[in-house]
Amino acid sequence: MEAVLGLMVILLGVSHGVETHCDGRQDGAQCYGALGGTVDIQLMDSTSEIPRYHLLKNSLKILFVRNNKVIYNTIAHRSLVFLSNGTFRINNLSITDSGDYTLKSFDSDGTTSSVRTLQLFIQAPVSSVLLVSECLSQGEMRVSCLSEGGDSPQYSWALDGRTLTDAKLLSRKIKNNIIILKQHISGRLVCSVRNNISDVSEEQKTCRFINCTSINGTEILGWMPVNSNSLCIEPTTEPTPVTPTAVGTFWFIFGLKAAVVILSLSGIWIWFTWKKKTILEGPAVPEKVESPDNSVFMIEMSPCSNT
Repeated sequence: MEAVLGLMVILLGVSHGVETHCDGRQDGAQCYGALGGTVDIQLMDSTSEIPRYHLLKNSLKILFVRNNKVIYNTIAHRSLVFLSNGTFRINNLSITDSGDYTLKSFDSDGTTSSVRTLQLFIQAPVSSVLLVSECLSQGEMRVSCLSEGGDSPQYSWALDGRTLTDAKLLSRKIKNNIIILKQHISGRLVCSVRNNISDVSEEQKTCRFINCTSINGTEILGWMPVNSNSLCIEPTTEPTPVTPTAVGTFWFIFGLKAAVVILSLSGIWIWFTWKKKTILEGPAVPEKVESPDNSVFMIEMSPCSNT
C-alpha cells in the first residue's frame, strides 16, 4: 500500500524541480534539498537484515519499519520508502523539512543496535543569472553578477575558461558579485552562481573601443561591450559619405568647367565663320596702287623766250 501510494505521488507530479541525493549512512552527514524538489536519503544498505528501525525528525517519529514492512509514515502523501536499498525519498520539499533526523535501529529483542543522525537543509535553487556590464572611460569594465532566487549564493568568475585572478582586477566586492576589470583585459568573462543544490552561469564579452555611427545617426565613440558593435551601421561600398555641401561644390565646379568649354567652342566657331566669309567676298576697300606700271606722266613744257 505504501509503495503504491508513493508511486501515485510521483505520477501525479507532486515531485517537480531539482532532485538531490544524500548519503545518510555516515553519522553526522549533512544533506541538502531544493525547495519544491526531491531528496533521496540513503539510510542504510539494506533493510532486510534489520528487524526494526525508526526515523525521527527533531525527536518526532515520522517513520516506523518492522520486519521489512512500513508500519506507518507520517508524510506518506509525499514520501516513499525503498525497502530494497534502504532509501527514504521526500518529494515537494518545504522549509519545514529542514532539521535534524535520527535513525534508530533495533535488534529482534528490542535492543537498540545503532543510532545515527543527519542534518537536512532545504534551499531555494538559483534560477537565473544576469550580467550587467559598464565600460569605463579608460577601458576598465565594471560587471555586476545578479542572481534570481537561491539561498546562500556563492559567486565565482572565469576569463577564457580560467579562474579570474586579482592580478586582472582593480577591485572586487566582498560578496564577489561585483568586479572591475583592468583596462585592456579582453576575453570571455563568465560568472557562475551556485549553492548546495544548484549551479547557474552566464557569459559576457569584455570591452572594445568603438568609433562608428549608430542606426539612429548618432556617433558612438568610446569603450563599449563587444556586442555593442551591432548598434553600428554596416559600412557601405563608399566609405566616405557625400554631404550636401560636398554635392553643391561638385555641381558648381562642374558648371564652371562646362561654361568655359562652351565659351571656348563658341569663340572658335565665330572665328572660323568670319574667316570663311572674308575669303569668299574679298576686301571691301580696293587696294591703292602706289606705282602702277601703265601710268603716264604728263609734262607741260613752256616755250622759252629770248629776251
